[in-house]
Amino acid sequence: MGITACLKENGRGGWHHTVGDRYVQAAIRAIGALPVLIPAIGPEFEEEAAMTAALDRLLDGLDGVLLTGSPSNVEPHHYGGEQSRTGTAHDPARDATTLPLIRHSIDRAVPLMAICRGLQEVNVALDGTLHQLVHEVPGRRDHRSPKAGTVDANYAPAHAIDVVEGGLLHALLDERRIMVNSLHAQGVDRLAPRARLEAVADDGQVEAFSVPDAPAFALALQWHPEHRALENPVSMKLFDAFAAACRARAASRLRPALRVAAE
Repeated sequence: MGITACLKENGRGGWHHTVGDRYVQAAIRAIGALPVLIPAIGPEFEEEAAMTAALDRLLDGLDGVLLTGSPSNVEPHHYGGEQSRTGTAHDPARDATTLPLIRHSIDRAVPLMAICRGLQEVNVALDGTLHQLVHEVPGRRDHRSPKAGTVDANYAPAHAIDVVEGGLLHALLDERRIMVNSLHAQGVDRLAPRARLEAVADDGQVEAFSVPDAPAFALALQWHPEHRALENPVSMKLFDAFAAACRARAASRLRPALRVAAE
């Protein structure tokens, strides 16, 4: 399973491709997958054809893609937004990698699960737009983390969301209202045309959507189900569904090889 990475300065004049360990642990323990880091290398491909070929080779060897959260925001020029305020964290290398990766994953029937920044990336990749500062939108709550002294406090349940009846999320959870954590400033403004709303906060903020015309599993979540996933029944239902889609992808990749071996 591919897990998207961020490109960050290491404070000593160098750069690191980084992934939070909680995503790696969720891939191993909750999904049962072998995680493979997808570095933020998009800017290295000056020609679109070279990037396309590289992504195709990558996806040929993956059974799923997990899009991670990040402190950085998608750069607004990708969705026609206003220039960000000074000091806003961006990761242009990640944008250059994940946005085409998302489109290729969906087109090639690679199961996709997106978390926090990942949800925002999917919306932008499919021609949706974002609010850069949700808490400054009239009528919206402050969805940012409490900046508490412990991880558990920051990732504690923060507010309820309403699950859309009859959607994919409703089918997976069999619940219409659940509690989620909240650690984001950026969020969906206009939902992408290909996306279907799956859950919304009480202030109207999009909390989950799917891609109904995708040939494989494609679900985006604004909250962080990877935190203590094994202890959370809602998280495990989501990861179980994603794991099943990844196993189906693995089986479909294996069948041609088995046929050749049998001939």
